[in-house]
Amino acid sequence: MKKRLTALVVLALFWLVFFYFVRLLFLIIHNKEAAAVGFKVLAGTFTHGIKLDISAIAYIFILPLLACLPALWIRGDWFRHFMRIYTWILLFISSSLVIGDAVLYTYWGFRMDYTPFIYLKTPQDAAASVSTITIIVVCITVILITLLFGYLYKRFIDRLFSDTSDVRFKIPATFLFMLLFGSLIIPMRGGFGVAPINAGTVYFHENLFANHAAINVVWNVGASYFNRNPRSNPYSYGDLKKAISLRDSLTLKKGDTRKVLDTVRPNIMLIILESFGNRLIEPLGGDSLTTPCINKLIGEGLLFSNFYASGNRTDKALPAILNGFPAQPSVSIIKEPKKTQSMLSLVKIMNQQGYTSSFWYGGDINFANFNSFAIASGFRQIVTMENFDPSYYNSKWGVHDHVLFETLQDSMGIVEEPFFRVVLTLSSHEPFDVPMDPVFKGKDELTKFRNSIYYADKAVGDFIRWAKTRSWWNNTLVILVADHCRKNSTDDLVYSQEIFKIPMLWTGGALNETGKRIEKLGSQVDISLTLLNQLDIPGNFPYAKDLLSDESNSFAFYTFNEGFAFLTDSSTVIYDHKLGEPVIRTGINPDLTETLGKAYLQVVYDDFMKR
Repeated sequence: MKKRLTALVVLALFWLVFFYFVRLLFLIIHNKEAAAVGFKVLAGTFTHGIKLDISAIAYIFILPLLACLPALWIRGDWFRHFMRIYTWILLFISSSLVIGDAVLYTYWGFRMDYTPFIYLKTPQDAAASVSTITIIVVCITVILITLLFGYLYKRFIDRLFSDTSDVRFKIPATFLFMLLFGSLIIPMRGGFGVAPINAGTVYFHENLFANHAAINVVWNVGASYFNRNPRSNPYSYGDLKKAISLRDSLTLKKGDTRKVLDTVRPNIMLIILESFGNRLIEPLGGDSLTTPCINKLIGEGLLFSNFYASGNRTDKALPAILNGFPAQPSVSIIKEPKKTQSMLSLVKIMNQQGYTSSFWYGGDINFANFNSFAIASGFRQIVTMENFDPSYYNSKWGVHDHVLFETLQDSMGIVEEPFFRVVLTLSSHEPFDVPMDPVFKGKDELTKFRNSIYYADKAVGDFIRWAKTRSWWNNTLVILVADHCRKNSTDDLVYSQEIFKIPMLWTGGALNETGKRIEKLGSQVDISLTLLNQLDIPGNFPYAKDLLSDESNSFAFYTFNEGFAFLTDSSTVIYDHKLGEPVIRTGINPDLTETLGKAYLQVVYDDFMKR
């Protein structure tokens, strides 16, 4: 029995060394962020992170302690073989998680949770975001880490689990191991406190990267998986009825809408631009070279210059744009077909008004449940990469944007009016593989991204130039809006406003106001209601306001993986739910702004859970 206990203690130390090693590796991979934090703070990532490390080890010990009980009574070396196989499997899984997390953190700015596994239903599409070289390096690194710690286990621990079924006091030993098994609940939940341990428990510093580095990603993935459908609202900040009342006060219809269209039944074309952000668009504070076509179109249209994405991914943008349903911090409603079927749909409303609706996407419609969402939304026609000749599959994601728009153009030589068409671009998604010679020289990520945006901008510009020659143009409204932006610098924090601030431009022959700006704060959830009010069509979108009503409230709400942001004309609050407090709190009366943001999120998530 003493030998078995010694083996378990050594095994616990083994896993603690593993978690310290991979945390150090994470800091080395993200050396720029680590250098900015400083050595003393980085040391805290180890001393504070040990809380989750111990909790993770306790979960790892569930099966070994269970297996210890029959091992006391059944002779043979089977327990040693079991522990060897069990450890190798866990090493491979854990190594895969920590290396995958290190890569994703560059793009997402938060530690891996269960979210990426949702995309594994379509692994080819999930892998399309990264280059082949990156995939090879990740695989090699995972194998090397697994082999290194597998060797250490074999060298120092394996022999300690040899047959011990000849223990004299088997009954007392059985009770001891049963007691040890039961006591695992203490480190699992992080002690004897009322609240169990969570990722925010290890937050210790004002620097977000330092807090992220302290998180045990193996624990985080497991915890997010088992809590993916919580029984209670994790964002319940107060009385729900009061929260609903505050939400209603924000979205209450006020005043008449400002009519900007020549007709109440225009054709509608909604073009959703992959990863376009304000930083690359000159009239919105960006450079003058990356989006020359959109820069020119802004002078011909109505620009919404204080506009925000609802979330940080396309699967969060689509329900916001087409259903007026805000993004949730750690889940995505598009992943649950049962819930999306219950949402009010702009597409269905347009169908009822006699519009012919279609959804155009050059990628795999099965990715991230896009297919079930598009069907539930009510699109009469859905065009995807499967509708193109395989010879056009010249992008990791599917067909490139110019192929998509050329095919769209061919389909609109003769078109039934009024039409409602939604086009989702994809070429400006990682890994930014576009069919043109680089306009901007360099091999860094930002330069490749700029080249992909330039290409997508040209594809859109070419299509609109052609559309202007068609008879239906004068009766058409084109809405250009980004799905989200991206993290382009190590200085960008996961909640930075610059990551979520995106363009929305209305243009087209049906527009009677050109070269003007709408300064009201808004987000993607406002699109459906604002459009329907222009068309004098009723629609009950409870989270939206009319951006073209002078008397409607000016505010924007967006979520990131760990919290929310609520912006008004006079104040800004960005709240980290795991930290339990705002990370940014500025302006006049931020207390009210924080209260409104919490109420808005509470109602959204309660709505999400009840669907």
